[in-house]
Amino acid sequence: MYLLAAGSLQAQKPAADTGAGKVLEILKGDRMHMMDVDSAHRFVSLVGKALVRQEKTLFYADSAVINQFDNTLEAFGNIHINDADSVHTYAQYLKYRGKEKKALLKNKVRLTDGKGVLTTDELEYDVSLKIGTYLKGGKLVNKKTVLTSGEGYYYGDTRDVYFKKKVVMTDPEYLVYTDTLQYNINTEVATFVSPTRIVSDSGRRTIHTKDGNFDLKNKRGFLYKRSWIDDSTYTFTADDMAVDDSTKLAEFRGNAVYRGKDTAQGFDLIANNIKTDRKKDMLLATEKPILLIKQGRDSVWVAADTLYTARLKDLMKTRAVPNIRDSGITNIDTTHITDSTNKFFEAYYRVRIFSDSLQAVGDSLFYSLQDSVFRLFKSPVIWAKENQVSGDTIYLYTANKKPERMRVFENSMAISRVDSTAYFNQLRANTINAWFMDGKINRMRAKGNAENVFYNQDDYKRFTGVSKSSADMMETHFKDSKPELIKFVNNFDGDTYPMRQTDHESLKLRNFRWLESIRPKSKYDILAN
Repeated sequence: MYLLAAGSLQAQKPAADTGAGKVLEILKGDRMHMMDVDSAHRFVSLVGKALVRQEKTLFYADSAVINQFDNTLEAFGNIHINDADSVHTYAQYLKYRGKEKKALLKNKVRLTDGKGVLTTDELEYDVSLKIGTYLKGGKLVNKKTVLTSGEGYYYGDTRDVYFKKKVVMTDPEYLVYTDTLQYNINTEVATFVSPTRIVSDSGRRTIHTKDGNFDLKNKRGFLYKRSWIDDSTYTFTADDMAVDDSTKLAEFRGNAVYRGKDTAQGFDLIANNIKTDRKKDMLLATEKPILLIKQGRDSVWVAADTLYTARLKDLMKTRAVPNIRDSGITNIDTTHITDSTNKFFEAYYRVRIFSDSLQAVGDSLFYSLQDSVFRLFKSPVIWAKENQVSGDTIYLYTANKKPERMRVFENSMAISRVDSTAYFNQLRANTINAWFMDGKINRMRAKGNAENVFYNQDDYKRFTGVSKSSADMMETHFKDSKPELIKFVNNFDGDTYPMRQTDHESLKLRNFRWLESIRPKSKYDILAN
């Protein structure tokens, strides 16, 4: 056994290659000591500014001990591993196996690739694969993003870090809680592969997902497997989601369900595709959309090819919305619109409506929470109990969540089946106005070339004849949603015919159509179409 000491060392030729990896080459040290323990152990110790190289990897330390036979290195104090100028690792203790090119670092460990900084108390680092592993807790800082976890796996070639066990990601705009997460330091994309909770908007918005990715740099995310969003005013669920927090745009595909949290005045929306704009508070639903306007127990279900909703005040910046409740004011007064009424709905093509008190079909629909009026266009039809009303345009006014009034314009017709018979009471005019009481038709007024067919019955509901009349105006009073009394005003003309001597088909008014076959009988009817 012998010992060598030789002041300051600048370089030493490496020992012979063992064949299992490049040998460690001593480049520098203030003092060097060499010691042979036996034929299998030769130690070289370096004290003061030690520098060792293996291929393109440099090892710096305050002091180091090298076993030249098994090609290992143990270093102490201010350790720095420079891996080909791409990855830099720092620690206070290092154990390095040169044959496998694997390092164990302890105490104040720090790894950086020039962008992200990974810190931990203990790290295993594979120099050849550029893979770092910590199993006792660690933290990654990349610009303003901080990630902590119980375990972590760093891949230097791809700049990916896999975090496991109690993962928390903190960003100026997001907080992420999960058990497993992949993060790329270059792209700043986080990928979720386990149940994950993303909190944003100062805690007002939470996303729950178990499969997806989020681009923190561009604030864009793609989420899958029935992810859902819990906002302060709504929840959103869908098979797939694409969200862009920079533009506030989003798209939801596959059984998308929007639920408003206001159970009294809110609404729900279901569709296979829903596009949203959070800046404009807008939703556009296609692919079998269903709108549920909440009105207590008698909520209104609306189906169409396309459903659209946004803020009423924004709409009125681009086009006028007539105030049809007050004939003295041209348009709706925006100063009276509150947060709870600042919403309108449009539905177009194949509109179907169902509620317990009434049903309707039409080509298109406009409805606002400000005036609570359903405007139906292009040959709409409304049913209320046994009564069918049709025309070119219909306005249905609601109040206290029930039908209040109905106005029918041009080619107006009201038809009601007489009990379960094949006979129909009929009313036709230029315009028809109807008033409701407790959700039932109470009174109806027809003006302009009014025509009427009415089947008379006695107290035992036996037919006593059928009357056909005309007048400038007719007013019909109802009992239990059935015509009971008719008043005629100006230019009355009419006859009564015996039941058995009358061709009832010829008595039917012009454009008579009983459309019970297209009437939505339940909410499931509009869901199925």
